[in-house]
Parts: sequence; structure tokens; C-alpha cells
Amino acid sequence: MKLNLLRAVKFMSGLLLTFGATSAKDNILPVDSTAPDFVLVSQAGDTVTLSSFKGKNVVVLIFYPGDQTPVCTRQLCAIRDDWSRFAEKGAVVFGVNDAAAASHQAFVDKNKFPFPLLVDAGSKVTAAYGCKGAMMAKRTVYVIDKLGRIIYAQRGKPANEEILKAIPAEPAR
Repeated sequence: MKLNLLRAVKFMSGLLLTFGATSAKDNILPVDSTAPDFVLVSQAGDTVTLSSFKGKNVVVLIFYPGDQTPVCTRQLCAIRDDWSRFAEKGAVVFGVNDAAAASHQAFVDKNKFPFPLLVDAGSKVTAAYGCKGAMMAKRTVYVIDKLGRIIYAQRGKPANEEILKAIPAEPAR
């Protein structure tokens, strides 16, 4: 009985490391560092360059393991459901993983996401942001300010309230 329990604990520990749990060797980019620039294509075929938002918008990047999976669907649907609060703060939001544009488009269509999903073929951007896991992207949220600096970095599925709190308020016009 003890041997089976020990095996189960080792197995679960391995799963946690594989699927994005934070560890002592975690390579999440630190707050106050410059966000790596990138050029990716959205599910709709639009080219998205991080640097094009510099001086204009705060950017929220959500690296997630897979389209149409339960936790990813809940996470991105929660952002959709709070979309007006993100928009009020002038933030643009992008989901990022290595799935093909067709997979992303089906995910967007099914869930009516008001934000694009970016195709990271080869997971180069995912790796640059420290989100490349052994088998899939490590679930991670970054908030990047208008100067291109990371102002929030969190593994897992943080509450929208926590993400929104990290986004500076837009000045009154």
C-alpha cells in the first residue's frame, strides 16, 4: 500500500511539473523586465507585433496549453465575460499557443472570444516568454505596459480581478 501511494505521489509531481506548475527552476520572465518583441499571426490571418502597441495599449498575453480543453476554455471564457472591464482599461488581450489557425478559429467561433488567438508555430514566442513546457505551453499570464515592460507575470489561471488590478487605469479624457 505504501509503495502504491509513493508511486502515485511521484506520478502527480511529474504531472505538475509537466503541465506548468511553478518550480525552483521556473523560468518565468520577471516583472520590470522588457517583454520580448514578436510577430505572430492571429486565427483571422492578421499580423500582430507586440511593438506596435508601444505607447498605445497595455497588452495582456495569455499562454495556454490547448484549444477546446476544459481549463483553457474556462480561463478564456472568463476573460470574455469580463471583456468590458479589460476594454475600459484600454488593454488588448491575446491568447497564445502553437495550435494552427483553423483550430484557433474554431475555438474563437465556438466561444465568441472578442480577442484574437495567436498562432505560435514552433513555440518560439512561447519559449522566449519562458512558457514552453515538456509537452505543451505552461499556462501563464503576462501584462505588458505601454513602455513594453512586464508589470505582471503569473503561472496558472489567476483571477481576472488580479489581472485587472495590475493594469494601470486609463487617464480620463
